[in-house]
Amino acid sequence: MLTLQQFDILNLFFKNQDKKYTQREISDITEISLGKVNETLKELKDNKFLDEDLKITDAGFEALEPYKVDNAIIMAAGMSSRFAPLCYESPKGLLNVKGEKLIEREILQLREAEIEDITLVVGYMKEKMFYLAEKFGIDIVVNADYYRFNNTSSLILVTEKLKNTYICSSDNYFPKNPFEKYVYRAYYSAVYQEGESDEYFAECDKKGRIKGITIGGKDDWIMLGHVFFDREFSNKFVKLLKAEYHEQTVRENLWENFYMRHLKELDNMYIKKYDAEDIKEFDSLEELRIFDEKYVTNSDSKIFQNICGVLKCNEEEIKDIKPIKTGMTKTSFKFSHNGKSYVYRHRGLETELIINRKSEFDSMKIAKELGLDDTYIYMDSEKGWKISSYIEDVRILDYEDKENVRRAISMLKKLHTSGRETDFEFNIFDEIENFKLKIKNSHRDDFEDMNLMNDKIYKLKEFLDKDYVKNCLCHCYSYNLNFLMDKNDGMYLIDWEYSAMSDPAGDIGCFITCSKYSFDESIEIIKEYFDGNPTDEELRHYVAYVAVSSFYWFLWAINQEIQGKSIGEYLYIWYNHTKEYADYAFKLYEQSGSNE
Repeated sequence: MLTLQQFDILNLFFKNQDKKYTQREISDITEISLGKVNETLKELKDNKFLDEDLKITDAGFEALEPYKVDNAIIMAAGMSSRFAPLCYESPKGLLNVKGEKLIEREILQLREAEIEDITLVVGYMKEKMFYLAEKFGIDIVVNADYYRFNNTSSLILVTEKLKNTYICSSDNYFPKNPFEKYVYRAYYSAVYQEGESDEYFAECDKKGRIKGITIGGKDDWIMLGHVFFDREFSNKFVKLLKAEYHEQTVRENLWENFYMRHLKELDNMYIKKYDAEDIKEFDSLEELRIFDEKYVTNSDSKIFQNICGVLKCNEEEIKDIKPIKTGMTKTSFKFSHNGKSYVYRHRGLETELIINRKSEFDSMKIAKELGLDDTYIYMDSEKGWKISSYIEDVRILDYEDKENVRRAISMLKKLHTSGRETDFEFNIFDEIENFKLKIKNSHRDDFEDMNLMNDKIYKLKEFLDKDYVKNCLCHCYSYNLNFLMDKNDGMYLIDWEYSAMSDPAGDIGCFITCSKYSFDESIEIIKEYFDGNPTDEELRHYVAYVAVSSFYWFLWAINQEIQGKSIGEYLYIWYNHTKEYADYAFKLYEQSGSNE
């Protein structure tokens, strides 16, 4: 086994076999003292690793062999949501930077270092990456869990490949090739961070070995860029990851967090220091615009073309882009133009199957005319994207704020009684059937109460159908997160994706069941809708719809969890609401003789 100094000098000669160095030059390049250089050269010659002309011998190449890089794993499964809006159209690794696709440049740099065995782990928009297999002769592994788990879900798929292995991200840009054929030990590349940052900061001993990691800090070395696992590190890491991957927290975390958790066992990783200009990781379009001026004026983005067409502006006028994470079905970002803030909502990949964009378009126009949603600016009814005004200092409706709840209920009633109509219908029972089929196909319907709950709801449907309540224009997604308030207490009812002609009781049922109201408080909401005086027929009908809405949301939640999205306590709330409100509705119908 070579010492670090022996390896550094031998590797230097390997990389520059036609060049002759003075001992002073070797010292400057390797940062080994001049005296130690002299001593190490003698050791290398004594061991026949170098000849008298300081050329590497066959024995020298053999001595380097244990340090040869076996392969590289490039992780490209995630969406990179911070890179809105370009990440909505293509995987980040396919961005053209300085005339080259990020991922292609990285593959070529690995090949330049004689690393032939390259595996690309794909997930989001994976089909756009498939061409790389044929073009570069690389292997592709598909991560089907990319959308619900973090990058540990990529590494678990390639554990058998982890040896002397580079771990790379598809979206890094290296002005100078950082990859080498031979690497002495495990390392994480690092650059010095001046000032504060929320990146991962490495705490190291005097030799550069990582002994601690903190998230957030200032004026120190941050972990950024590529990583190298040597065989010792890989063996330990794989054993630990396989043993603990069944844990939800492990699946949902970055592999770096898993490494932090096991620093004592994985104690042989060092940092390798680079200049900040040697490793580029563009976290936002604004950062990329600074590095590549092309993205200031022409990003080739259809999303920017949409914005420019509506606002009559140029790309360079679109600034301050920030992704917005709200709700389960939206892919949105905030941006500014000419001192005003806007929101761009991109069509969702999975919700296109269940949302009728023409219906949404018609409802949004009506909502603006009725003064229910003044944020609406433009929507493409065919492609599904829209632009809205951004509400500054926004807050969502507080279910405990009685006065603003009254305003929200009044807005729903204004919609219901407006007399406005569209050509589309939302049938909650059809949607329930769709959810039930998906749950059955995933074998999640085999719990004890499922048939009981279903029977209750469909018995209620018989009563509801006999109530002969006329459909009207409804919101169909009317819970507190969709009632926004500005700093002047203006209220906006947003998100009209599901809006259509339906039973108005469904909107009140949704509003109630998505709250944590007690039973008595829920009855007060129904009374508020009817100005304090619902008839017996109205009360029973609306109570029944709380049960129906609860069952709908309960099934929706199970479907979300099938897809790996945690819903939490509301799954149990909707379960209880389904049975509680159904039983009370039955009593009300019985009292009026409607069960006969």
